[in-house]
Amino acid sequence: MTKAAWNTKELTVGELAERSGVAVSALHFYEAKGLIKSRRTAGNQRRYTRDSLRRVAFIRLAQRIGIPLKTIKDALAELPDERTPNRDDWARLSAAWRGELDDRIEQLQRLRDDLTDCIGCGCLSLDRCPVANPHDRLGDEGPGARRIDTRLCPPPQTCATTSGCASFTETPLPTAS
Repeated sequence: MTKAAWNTKELTVGELAERSGVAVSALHFYEAKGLIKSRRTAGNQRRYTRDSLRRVAFIRLAQRIGIPLKTIKDALAELPDERTPNRDDWARLSAAWRGELDDRIEQLQRLRDDLTDCIGCGCLSLDRCPVANPHDRLGDEGPGARRIDTRLCPPPQTCATTSGCASFTETPLPTAS
């Protein structure tokens, strides 16, 4: 495929895919979700303005750091006249996402640190679960993996020792005989 000239005002879907490093199918998906837009030629071919490159880069970066497409779409919709995000927009949007990213980082660190430990899912099928979560105490707090999800359970050092997360450290694990 030939590279589009730097001063080309519009790009074909193939040129946009080649320049952005995103598959044509992903660009069609982004368009279907309202994240980017194109115009159609008389032959019904898509044409994207050059600033679509920046929008795609913005979308890909936001996805790479874990921002859901719905949140990305909402952020792009806040921009006046559906323009491409500039430096100030990125600073404002990334600051708004910082708390969510901090939560994810904390969850991933806890998952990494407790990967071989009970996650408090209530399954009681692992040989550690009955010891780490006797009588499925975490089940009283609700469904799901209670220890790993930081939105549900604060770090163990801040949990009350009589319930929830810190109770996992109270009972020693049995040793294999």
